[in-house]
Amino acid sequence: MTFFEKLLEITRKKDSLLCIGLDTDIEKIPEKLLKEDDPVFSFNKLIIDETCDLVCAYKINTAFYEVNGEKGWISLKKTSDYISKDVIKIADVKRGDIGNTAKKYASAFLSKLEFDAVTVNPYLGYDSIIPFIEYRDKGVFILCLTSNAGAQDFQKLKVDGKYLYQVVAEKVLNLNKYRNCGLVVGATFPEELRNIREMAPDIPFLIPGIGAQGGDLEKTVKFGTDSNGEMAIINSSRGIIYKSSGEDFARAARNAAEELRREINLLRR
Repeated sequence: MTFFEKLLEITRKKDSLLCIGLDTDIEKIPEKLLKEDDPVFSFNKLIIDETCDLVCAYKINTAFYEVNGEKGWISLKKTSDYISKDVIKIADVKRGDIGNTAKKYASAFLSKLEFDAVTVNPYLGYDSIIPFIEYRDKGVFILCLTSNAGAQDFQKLKVDGKYLYQVVAEKVLNLNKYRNCGLVVGATFPEELRNIREMAPDIPFLIPGIGAQGGDLEKTVKFGTDSNGEMAIINSSRGIIYKSSGEDFARAARNAAEELRREINLLRR
């Protein structure tokens, strides 16, 4: 089964394009959990328990775990292991390095930690991406047009009459021989999102920027999905996991996830 096939199977079974970002900041979790042996995992576990039936994916931004040193890596592994196999697990690591180093990064996240997909930075070129793509049943989401304001500094520069993000999209399409490449395209640039979808009509997009970053949900669904209203993973992190800072945080996260999933499904139909 290709990654594309797995993604479609899960999104159809779950009737969901929603991804929750487990960007768990130990300074923001309820004080009660700080007494636990592993507060970050305890927080994540309760979020997962409440929302796993609503999502097609969880995205783990590893920076929020690396900052806690050895304990953070343990929390990361425990969280990854806890997520059900009928959900896509994305390691949001944005790695990009020369080939030999890229091989180690690919092995670390796609083999050792057993993530289903990973985010990759294309700045070093095709040979920094190939080691990830060679894991043929795994997904590789290449940064194309990110959701932050600074994306304009480089990604919107013109290269031979095209924007750099357009060049990236074209290169990724040429690398997609195993049908496991996707693009990261921010919800905060809806017109560009439409343009990239026109260029790449049938590959998956990982779309951050909904929620705290203020992306337009209606335009995200309209422009980010394929012609069947599929092939998009729409991520919300802070807007869901920190919906409440009290002891009801997990239930509040479920309510927020349920509402966002409902809105996405209404829009794509």
